[in-house]
Amino acid sequence: MTTITTDRNPFPAHWQSRFGWLLLLVYCIWAAAQLEFTWNRFLAGLVNAERFLARMFPPAFGGDQWELIVKGLTESLEIAVIASALGIFVSLPIGLMASRNLSPLWLSWPARFLIALCRSLHPVIVAIIFVKAVGFGAIAGIGALVIGSIGFISKLFADAIEEISLKQVEGVRASGASFANVLTFGVLPQVFGRFLGFCTYQLDSNLRNSTMVGIVGAGGIGGTLFSAFQRFDYDFVLAILISIITLIFIGEILSNVLRAVFLDNKTILQWFGRGGAHTPVTQRGPDE
Repeated sequence: MTTITTDRNPFPAHWQSRFGWLLLLVYCIWAAAQLEFTWNRFLAGLVNAERFLARMFPPAFGGDQWELIVKGLTESLEIAVIASALGIFVSLPIGLMASRNLSPLWLSWPARFLIALCRSLHPVIVAIIFVKAVGFGAIAGIGALVIGSIGFISKLFADAIEEISLKQVEGVRASGASFANVLTFGVLPQVFGRFLGFCTYQLDSNLRNSTMVGIVGAGGIGGTLFSAFQRFDYDFVLAILISIITLIFIGEILSNVLRAVFLDNKTILQWFGRGGAHTPVTQRGPDE
């Protein structure tokens, strides 16, 4: 038996990467110093946080408080659902126009510019603009979240279309199908799963953002939360936060149900584990 020995290190050190991480560490330390971040200030913040959290317990779910919470959550839910529906409806053609494998350059680049424009500003900033334009209320919140939904859904939908296989599209097109049928039978089946995930995530995101835009007067539970902070009603603040978290969890459950129904071919009872396991139907041969 011949033993081959070598002095070469199979895992050589990548000094360029180490130098890059060192530069990042140095920059973080320098940035923290510029922001006046000190250890004493951090410890003082912990003491203040302890006092703040102590004033939040127990949460206040009284009669008047509960009515305000239900009213605010209902309005936030309505804002999120309407904004998601409108945003998804508008995002479909924009995302299709932005896909560079199905649209010409003179159409895809302006669509990409519109998507980048919608993604440039935070929903709170857009909500302030809408509040100045249409006044306080849910309309401003819906408009702000629609803009944000277009920027998110259109971008991901266009990227998903650019990753599809064009063989299926060309096969459907070769059969003499119209452009609408090409989209329905050649494009949509390849991106439906991802698009459903995009839509459910956007609905979940709009549920969260609908609470933020209310802080600037765009409707929803955010206005009630901001007023509670101004009044130093920290026990009511905790009740609102618990309600918002509960709403988000319910939205997550509903999104999982939708994915199970549309992607896994399960019923709602099967998703909850009450309808038995899903057994695929197989065909038997003549000798079986």
